[in-house]
Amino acid sequence: MISIKRGKVIKVINRLEGRTDVLVNIDNKDEKAINYDYLTGEIREGDDIILNTTAVELNLGTGGYHFVIYNLNNGNQNVSKGGHMMKLRYTPFQIKTYAVEEQNSPYHDVFHKFKSLDKMPIIVGTLHSMLTPIVSTLKYLNDNLKIAFIMTDGAALPLYLSNNVYELKKRGIVYKTITMGHAFGGDYEVINIYNALIAAREIAECDVAVVTMGPGIVGTGTPYGFTGVEQGHIIDVVNDLGGISIAVPRITFRDKRKRHHGLSHHSITVLGKITKTRSNIVLPQFSPQQAKVIEKQLKENDLTQKHNILKIEKNILKQVLEYYGLEVKTMGRDLNDDPEFFATCTAAAIYVASLPDLK
Repeated sequence: MISIKRGKVIKVINRLEGRTDVLVNIDNKDEKAINYDYLTGEIREGDDIILNTTAVELNLGTGGYHFVIYNLNNGNQNVSKGGHMMKLRYTPFQIKTYAVEEQNSPYHDVFHKFKSLDKMPIIVGTLHSMLTPIVSTLKYLNDNLKIAFIMTDGAALPLYLSNNVYELKKRGIVYKTITMGHAFGGDYEVINIYNALIAAREIAECDVAVVTMGPGIVGTGTPYGFTGVEQGHIIDVVNDLGGISIAVPRITFRDKRKRHHGLSHHSITVLGKITKTRSNIVLPQFSPQQAKVIEKQLKENDLTQKHNILKIEKNILKQVLEYYGLEVKTMGRDLNDDPEFFATCTAAAIYVASLPDLK
């Protein structure tokens, strides 16, 4: 069961694209909530609302926000025209989207005529926190690049939840967004990763695509029990469609959990056991001691045999972030707290920006 409470909006905190943050009074306590305008309509000060308070009560990573289920002040709403592809299917919140591959879509024939990604670089990450360092570095090195962000349904489903995407689009760093599977809210909606990649190249006409899930990866501490396993399948799809796959490993020396020390067990599982095809893994410059740890992990798990291991010495992320006025965080840690994690993301971007077809 979910936890449901009734509340009253006492203040609108912020209005973003597709999302409104509000302060609500619940049982005489003021708490924060998120309203997805596309799901529950416009929200205003004084509105009586029904909220899902489960995540906050379980102390999960939602930033302390509840989510609006229904606005009692909004009347009946009719479905908008166009589109037949349902997301969140067979739930009370199933929503109609206009998928670009639908038969009535002007892009329908694009998918019939598609032949190949033709060596289009596709950077495949896992954590949503990888997105900002990757795309900002790419854009900084080549301002002419058109960058697509493909958001999977491995974590948060509404694109609107991501403050990162909002800031990246506002600055013109991300050109187009594509939401696949049950994820929704992108410039283009698609059914699966195959068509997401095709749309990035043929419809959005982007030069490079970055694929990650939205905020909120799920993990259990078991070998295969995390949503980041999707990275392996996506790498294979990129290769099957004729793209250049660049796999971003999860590397940190600042996480207290032993399974994530150095090369995370997530990356060892995905790159060693899940993916069936070869990818490019780009590593930054580590300290001598850190480099020994990573080298040992790569060899012990046969990753040096299964993939192309590349190394980038320079790290320009600090100046990139200063240039764009951006900040980065992963698991609550910023650039100074977890430099190796972010350096790994930046290394992938530097490598891709150096590819001959993108210069």
